Amino acid sequence: MDKDWLQKAREHWKYKGKSRPPFAIAPKEGQRSVWDFPRPPIVENVSKRVEVFSNSVCLANTLNAKATLETSHPPTYYIPEADVDLNLLVKMENKSSFCEWKGSATYWALSSNPQAPIAWSYAKPFSEFESIKNHLAFYPQYLNCKVDGNTVIPPPGGFYAGWITSDLVGPFKGEPGTSGW
Repeated sequence: MDKDWLQKAREHWKYKGKSRPPFAIAPKEGQRSVWDFPRPPIVENVSKRVEVFSNSVCLANTLNAKATLETSHPPTYYIPEADVDLNLLVKMENKSSFCEWKGSATYWALSSNPQAPIAWSYAKPFSEFESIKNHLAFYPQYLNCKVDGNTVIPPPGGFYAGWITSDLVGPFKGEPGTSGW
């Protein structure tokens, strides 16, 4: 990996969670602004129940999730493999991606539809994200995801896979014109 490329990828972001931009929605009591999340991102332990369903089939259910928090992004929830029904999933050997913060991602699909990614994981994350090793993150665009019994809304645009819950305010990365956020 080219260390110059990685450094440039990490430094190019306009917003870094130090102050909210004027267009950010101010959070009310009990809410959090994604504009207060830091960049580089951090990992937060989540004690709320996190569930993932494909139709009515439960793929994951945990009280031990982790969430990555990054400026302008809704949190991405990572569920321990021990709390995921891996018998329903298949690792996709022909698909991968790279995150400048976490490293190389491996993708997962439903065994009933092995060509369509619904989750990803980091087998060898960068040291700052070692705590999400052996965890899977799921796309809320394709599944029914819940946090504390509340249904998650996928972020706009279809590319990012954070989970929007009622306790978050944005605007959220993903809409047209937000790529530099």
